[in-house]
This record gives sequence, structure tokens and C-alpha cells, in this order.
Amino acid sequence: MWFSKAAWVTFPVICLLAAGLRGEDLAALSRQGKELMAAGRFEEAIPVYEELVKALPGNPGPVLNLGLALHMSGRQREAISHFQNVLKLDPRHQTARLFLGMAYLELKMPAEALAPLEAAVRGEPNYKEARLALGQTYLLLERYQSASEQFEKLTTLDPENPKTWNGLGLSYEGLAARNFVELEKRALGSAYWLLLVADARATGGAFTRAFLLYREAQARIQGVRGVHTAIAGIYRGIGKPEWATIEEEKERKLPPLDCGSLEQTRPASGVRLRKGSGRPSSPPAALARKLECEFRAGRYKQVAELSRGDTTAESYYWRIRAYNELARSAFLRLARLPPSADAHELLATINFNRRQYAESAAEWEAALKFAPGNPNYRLRLAITLTFSQQYERARGILEDLLKESPRSKELNFWLGFTLLGMVEAEKAIPFLEKAVAADPSAPRTHKELGRGYMQAGRAEKAIPHLKIALAADDDGSVHYQLSEAYRSTGRVELARRMLQKFQEMQDPRRAAGGLPGQKPEITPP
Repeated sequence: MWFSKAAWVTFPVICLLAAGLRGEDLAALSRQGKELMAAGRFEEAIPVYEELVKALPGNPGPVLNLGLALHMSGRQREAISHFQNVLKLDPRHQTARLFLGMAYLELKMPAEALAPLEAAVRGEPNYKEARLALGQTYLLLERYQSASEQFEKLTTLDPENPKTWNGLGLSYEGLAARNFVELEKRALGSAYWLLLVADARATGGAFTRAFLLYREAQARIQGVRGVHTAIAGIYRGIGKPEWATIEEEKERKLPPLDCGSLEQTRPASGVRLRKGSGRPSSPPAALARKLECEFRAGRYKQVAELSRGDTTAESYYWRIRAYNELARSAFLRLARLPPSADAHELLATINFNRRQYAESAAEWEAALKFAPGNPNYRLRLAITLTFSQQYERARGILEDLLKESPRSKELNFWLGFTLLGMVEAEKAIPFLEKAVAADPSAPRTHKELGRGYMQAGRAEKAIPHLKIALAADDDGSVHYQLSEAYRSTGRVELARRMLQKFQEMQDPRRAAGGLPGQKPEITPP
């Protein structure tokens, strides 16, 4: 659900059916339906509203409430037809538009949700529930610019809602990622591309790889501000403060950035390429300097606006950094909101995606204080604990949850995954087998079951599952496991092919993890 069930029962629409009712029986049904909805007993409300719809044909109120009851009961396809019927009776019905869009979102059909939600926002621009759902829809459709516009408006309409700031941060992250993909298409391996990859590696703690990339970028373009400071941070991270001091001194000796003489500069439209090279040319020096000046001054939106449409590596570099800073600012604003279950849930998710598992677990625990026993929060906490290798604690939570939902595909998978982390393959396999049986098309489940069979020394049984998992192998690990399985069963040629593919996927140039010919170590200044 996009909003909590508690929020729905106070939503004003469930009172709309009162107009036009006649007779004590209809009034009693109306009261009964309203009481059931307010108590969260949505399934029981459905037959009540079905009777009212029959008794009051052509009245949109009962139809709407029947749709709401079905929606809250998880019966989205049935709910959609009723919301559509309301709109046939009243094409401008704002609540029906909103809930029609919401039902499509529950079915993971954002393209179908778009039109009713856009209409709801056009009809009432300050309709914050509709605007939030529209922003979420744009995110799912990867229309990040449109999403950012919706969430920017919500920072005024609904600034205390954690979803506002989370959505804004995700929008800017999406814009940064999209621009990085475009930079790779146009200038893969350029100095500015190297700097961005180095920043990402340093943030993730891969200091050696980041160091090599920074040094290579420095060799290609002289006097880039901030690189000495970044390298100093790496030196401090590995316990070499004396080396860091040298780099910081080099940063201080760089010529100051001259921003005083700049006029308002906008990029020329279109793509500028070096003649005959197919590579982007350098932008005018004034624009490049303007972008850096705006960035250093913290005016990140201006950087994005000034560089929009410019396809040079320098413009992509500053635009991507600006979007990353805007995302960071939004997430910081989220972190400063008053504590709530929603806020802690979103912060936990952000930290998990950044692989900051200890911080993520702390946020899930804080969320559980607001919603004790919430099964989704308990599951996410267990997953986070597993990734931080706190297997025993994760195992206890998952076993308790499985007692409540023994047929859950997700719970069986994660308990099996956790047991594999504890190197208890024979115990893990039955749970992973249940997960595979529940969804035979999921490559990751087959991957973990194959890993379990390999861990248990049952290579022949692992092979068919690892073969299914190959389609989703993004790091080469499945190819390696399958190579080992083939080798164990005497299929030497197949083992060789899988190992060769694994080695190709580990090519450091593909992973931007280092540079050919360089020894992977951090050297002194």
C-alpha cells in the first residue's frame, strides 16, 4: 500500500454514499459498511457495499466504497472495475482517479496508473496524495525528471512526509545514474569518467581501486581541484596521515578558482563532436568554469540547469555530481524528520542499498518500536542481519516468522540463505527447495539452491539449478560455481568454458576496478 490502512479509514471518501440513501435498511447498511471500514475489516465490508450497489444503481458513492473495500482487501483487479465505473458516472471524480491509479500501482502496472493520476493532479494541483502517487509512478517508469518535479512540489505541500524526501532523493539518484550511463556511451575511460568511478569506489571503501583511478585521472588532466583532497582521504583511511598531509598541501597550492569575472553562461544546444572523432569536444572554457563555480558554491540546481543539453564529458561530470549532492541533501532532510515508522523504514532501506548494514539494522529496530511485531519490518531486519553476518540472530527471527507463515516463498528463501551463510547446507536445502517449488522461474532462488547442493558435496544435483541461474549472473559467481560442478562430475571441457567465461567477467577493465598494467597497491605521494 502507498499509504497505511489507518490513513485510509479516515479518508473522507468513505462517507460519500450517504447522499441519496432512502429507508432505514439502507441507512443501517451504510452505517455498518462505514464501521467495518473504520475497524479495518475490509473483507466483511465487501458484501455490505455489494448490497448497497444493487439497491442504489447509478449512485457512485456505493460503487466507490465497494472499490475501496476490495482495494484494501488486496483484490485490485476487482477494485479497478469499480473505480472505472465511478469514473463513467462522474469522469471528474478525483478520489476514483486516485484509487484507480493506486490499484494499478499495487499490480505493478505503472503505465496504466499514469493517466488517472495525472488527471487527478491536473484537476487539483494541491491534491498531495495524488501527487505523491504520481511521483512514485514516474519513478517506477524511470522518468526521473518528471518525478523530481512532483516531489519538489511536495516539499512545499507535504514537507513532513518521509516519502516526499525519499522520493526526491531517489529521483535525483536516478538522474545521476542516467547521466552516468550517457557519459559512458560518449566518453568511457575519459578522465572525468575515471573521477566519477573513483568517487564511487572510495565511498564504498574500495580504497586501492579508487586510488589507482584518481592517479590515472590526474595523469590525464592537470590541476583538477578536489582530487588531492580525495586521495588524502584515502591515505587517512588506511592510517597514513603523514601522506595525507602532503596531498592536502598540494591541494592548497592549486591556483584559486576565478569566479568573479564570469557572466551567466548557458551551453549551446546540440551535440558538439571533435571533427572525425565521434567524441565530444571540450565545452567553452567559460561554461566549464561556470559549472565548477556554481558547484563549489553549493548551487547544484543551477549546475543541472546550466549544463542541461550539453553532451561534453565536463558537463556530464558536474551535472552528475550536482544530482548526487541534491540526492544527498534530500536524504539528509529525511533523516532530520521527527521519528516515525515510515521515516525509519526509508532510512533503513537507504542504508541497506549503500551496504551500511549496521546502520540499516538500527533503523529497522527503531521502526519496530513504532510498529511492534510488523512482519515486514522483522523480515527486513533479519535480511539485514544476515548481510552483516549476524546469522544466529537472523535465523531466530526467520524461524519465528515461518511459524506464522510456513508456506511463504520469501521466508523459506531467506532462512535457507541464512543457513548457507552459517555453512549448514543440509539444513538450508529443504527451505530453498520449498522456495524453488513456490516460484520455479526465479533465477536467484535456483542460484542459492545450487550453491547449497555444492556446499553439501552434491554437484550433480547443483548443475540444473546453476544452469537456470546463469541468465541472471551479473558478477560471474554462478559461472564459477558451475565450472566447479562440471569439474567435480568429470566434464572437463564444460568446466573449462565456464571458468573462461568467469575470468572474462572478472576483467578489471570491465568492472572499472583497476587499470591494465598497474600494480594494485596504494603508493606514497
